Amino acid sequence: MDRFVILSGCSGGGKSTLLEALRLRGHHVVEEPGRRIVTQELESGGSALPWEDLTAFLRRAIDMSLSDRDAATKRAGIVFFDRGLIDAASALQHITGEPALASYSQKHRYNSHVFLTPPWPEIYVGDHERRHDLSAGIAEYDRLCADYPKLGYGLHILPKISVDARADYVLSALGLL
Repeated sequence: MDRFVILSGCSGGGKSTLLEALRLRGHHVVEEPGRRIVTQELESGGSALPWEDLTAFLRRAIDMSLSDRDAATKRAGIVFFDRGLIDAASALQHITGEPALASYSQKHRYNSHVFLTPPWPEIYVGDHERRHDLSAGIAEYDRLCADYPKLGYGLHILPKISVDARADYVLSALGLL
């Protein structure tokens, strides 16, 4: 869907902060499925966690992403997604070999512009929900940099600049400034 825009990239690269800046500018946003799943699983004692059962976690991320997309169709205007369906499908395909990208990528399209945060060691911080190290984030980033173009998306690597300047960059690239 042309009005659904993905923010993706390296873990700890500033996606959630950028998403909040876009929300404060009046845009609809959808928070990262992974963080929501981790919070739910930790609160309920579940095991669909990336460090316990990565396959179950990714299947939940796909389901949540599909639900998020459905809910977003009821919103007017641009909707920014912090990660989502393609990221989860890419990871699932990578670890299981299942053709997840082919299964979801054509039926559930996003705007052709995808914005990626590059690895940014100076701001990377692990936390209770992000337990992997920067090297795992970089490996994921490299995989996404290869997968998105294969699916026909144009990548915009976000410069390492202030949050407001990044928001301007995104909105300008989309013709919204």
